[in-house]
Amino acid sequence: MTDTSRTLLIIDDDKPVRHSIAAFLEDSGFQVVEAADGPTGLALYAERDIDLVITDLRMPSMDGLTVLKNLHDISADTPVIVISGAGVMSDVVSALRLGASDYLIKPIVDMEVLVHSVEKALERRDLLAQNKKYREKLERANKGLRENLRVLERDQVAGRQVQRRLLPHPQTTAEGYSVAHHIAPSLYLSGDFVDYAHIGRRYLAFYLADVSGHGASSAFVTIWLKHLVSRMVREEGLFGDEASFQTGASSMLADINRELNETSLNHHLTFFVGVIDTQTHEMRYVVAGHLPMPLLVTEGKAEFLQGSGKPVGIFKNASWQVHSLTLPEQFSLVCFSDGVLEILPAASLKEKEAYLLELMAQKAQNLETVCNALAIKDVSETPDDIAILTITRGY
Repeated sequence: MTDTSRTLLIIDDDKPVRHSIAAFLEDSGFQVVEAADGPTGLALYAERDIDLVITDLRMPSMDGLTVLKNLHDISADTPVIVISGAGVMSDVVSALRLGASDYLIKPIVDMEVLVHSVEKALERRDLLAQNKKYREKLERANKGLRENLRVLERDQVAGRQVQRRLLPHPQTTAEGYSVAHHIAPSLYLSGDFVDYAHIGRRYLAFYLADVSGHGASSAFVTIWLKHLVSRMVREEGLFGDEASFQTGASSMLADINRELNETSLNHHLTFFVGVIDTQTHEMRYVVAGHLPMPLLVTEGKAEFLQGSGKPVGIFKNASWQVHSLTLPEQFSLVCFSDGVLEILPAASLKEKEAYLLELMAQKAQNLETVCNALAIKDVSETPDDIAILTITRGY
């Protein structure tokens, strides 16, 4: 069904032909405006809202090709159909090159051919207009997306700076214990976190936590965790005396577990928490869903520590067993988050653990040798965050 709101402009110096074309198109449902020559047609085009132009090719004062060129310069979106009594191929080529939608030969015996050409030209114009609107809409959406991405990147940078400032610096105690760490985030922000402190110049406390999930929400939990544990040490004396040395690791996880369940942060954590009495060289530690287990390396031999426990933040009334170990004069304790398993060449978990044991037995003298052995710095994209914590003595 023809849209009666469409206005067509017919430019032809042959009055009878022009009138017959106009009459048929009006009968077909179009509104029609007539012009006897090119300049008059261009003037009408400038005054009226014209949807399509039909122009004769051979006219005095201004031929159809000149009309076509002027119309194309004004608006390339308006379709123009050229009609001519001379079917010269060079004219056809010139008209199409100038942007004509169609080229018809006079006399037009079957006017339905002209109506079909008009409808196809208008349909094509409508599709191009819709595509233009879609492109403009898409560009606006992309612009907004780019702006939002820049805001997100700025937030990520700020968050990463905060997270880095909360991480501890490498530390060496008077008794010869050295502690260091490395975190390789899979995204800009990491859900892995480590912390350690030499409390009362006697107890070297440390933990490695892996928050479920990735990105900003997991990173914010690590910031919350840092402040929570700092408050426990500062206000509650965590790991500040013999009694807390004995049971403090378990108490710490119980408090964090309670806080997670009460605040509904929708994250759980795996942990390895340890504290070393640097005078007696005894270590107390707890394991909370942590994988792989920390490795103890002595005299070129590596073995996983023993222990197990539930993740923190899932079970309301969970408790954790405290394990005890006397450390040798020379050792390396190496703790990994589970992201390290993703970059190991072996296939199964058992093979990965065996590979890690063999590798660390010879390469665990300090944090740098561990990172070099795993080629951590060469890993550009990690599927998961990777955290490494090393405690060494005697190297």
